[in-house]
Amino acid sequence: MKHEAQIQALLAEFCAHPRFLVTSHCRPDGDAIGSVLALAELLEQLGRQAQVVLADPIPFIFRTLPGLDRIRYAASINEVDSDSKTPVILLECDGTTRTGLTDLDHHPLINIDHHASGRPFGYLNWIDEHACAVAEMVYRLAHAAKAEITPSMATCLYTAILSDTGSFTYSSTHAGTFALVHDLATRGASPAQIARDVYFSNPASKIRLLGAALSNLKCDGQLAWSWITSAEMDRIGAEAEDCEGVVNYLISIDGIESAVFLREVPDASQFRLSIRSKGKLDVARVAEHFGGGGHRSASGCTLDGPLDAATERILAQLRTGL
Repeated sequence: MKHEAQIQALLAEFCAHPRFLVTSHCRPDGDAIGSVLALAELLEQLGRQAQVVLADPIPFIFRTLPGLDRIRYAASINEVDSDSKTPVILLECDGTTRTGLTDLDHHPLINIDHHASGRPFGYLNWIDEHACAVAEMVYRLAHAAKAEITPSMATCLYTAILSDTGSFTYSSTHAGTFALVHDLATRGASPAQIARDVYFSNPASKIRLLGAALSNLKCDGQLAWSWITSAEMDRIGAEAEDCEGVVNYLISIDGIESAVFLREVPDASQFRLSIRSKGKLDVARVAEHFGGGGHRSASGCTLDGPLDAATERILAQLRTGL
């Protein structure tokens, strides 16, 4: 189906059920959080009940988003609604495992995604890899439904797009992106306040972690990489969410075409990788090679340790594309 037909199919499905569960991926980022909150409000405008369920807490920098009190945190979707007839809407997930929630396969699944690695695992699927963020897709749903984009929805959607486009720097940013956020600003989103909340309200632990990560910086030709171990994180009192954005400092180096940041997962002998590119290399394909995914210029995956082995594996794969 064309995107317009998929939108209409989704809206028809929204009107066919009295209630929905809305979720996104574990370790939620700005796009995940802003989009689930905005979609829940849209569903309520359509006269539906909507409950947002996430497996993991939201990062500190998104603590001011409106509507956070509607989020339920759970390990199983059935902790919130055990009725197997209740549809679950999954935003930017390539499968149910990505949510960190169990028992999803017992429910009807609706899949909305904008990643190149997205796949049609639901009974209803809308995948648009050209959308700058899944928030753009939620905005298009609201527009097609002729719903009111309230100040709270506008704030959530603007925050989602700002964070998922790398502050409008990724290749997914296009002219329509600026038209969209302009509209959100006219509807109550405050660009200056949102920027302060997202970029200038970091906990001190994040800055300490950044210093430790940058002290591990290595460069070789067009590649840059760094890492942080669990021991280092414990020493400086950092959390996993403090690692968000570190890789962007690496890719900002002149002459670097691709960068990767490795974070050790406590007690798992694994490393979570954030991979970036300036466009020459499709890092979504690199991440998919290791079971991950994402966008052409921003992706991620998980590799088994030890650190030296994980580093060599990812660097070897990156070098093949440069």
